[in-house]
Amino acid sequence: MSERRKLSGRTIIALLAVAALIVGVLTAVLTVNAVRNAPKHAPELTAYAHGETVDVTPFAYCAVTMRDCRVLPRNATDIAGTIFENLPCEAAGCETGRTIALPVPPGYPLQLSLPRQITDAPWRAQLVYATEDGRLVETVKSAKDYPENARALTIDSRPMPELRLVGVELQLLTLARDETGETFPIPHAAWSIVTM
Repeated sequence: MSERRKLSGRTIIALLAVAALIVGVLTAVLTVNAVRNAPKHAPELTAYAHGETVDVTPFAYCAVTMRDCRVLPRNATDIAGTIFENLPCEAAGCETGRTIALPVPPGYPLQLSLPRQITDAPWRAQLVYATEDGRLVETVKSAKDYPENARALTIDSRPMPELRLVGVELQLLTLARDETGETFPIPHAAWSIVTM
């Protein structure tokens, strides 16, 4: 005759604890594997003006070596005459970059919130203003113009009565060397906002 043993309360609790531990370890392994194999996305910044917030995806995003571009505009006229004009996009998973529109009424600032991937790297912002007669005036701001590792920027939409902000391009920089050996900064990534 077989004898049936009854499990004690302690044994049941121990078995449940082991089962919970196994489920926890399995969940952790699956989570780590999913994060490791997740596609890497280029960083985004957030722009805010006059009560409206938009996420700004990259217009172009390449490695500092100017290879392995993950984001490039498909429309050739968008990048004609820029450093990105002749760069190939990664064959698999190439994303389309674009300029984001955010109206900024005169007198209201444009505020940018930058992720750490931008603030930890050399960057500059090219600000484009229009005069009343339609002439464009460009100014450049860089990380040097703000407190160290500033993650929020405020850009004046009308720094002078005759100027009106029409666009901003935030760029991550890398050094290039020309045929004479002189080095100069060029963008390897850019985020573009039109403000009119």
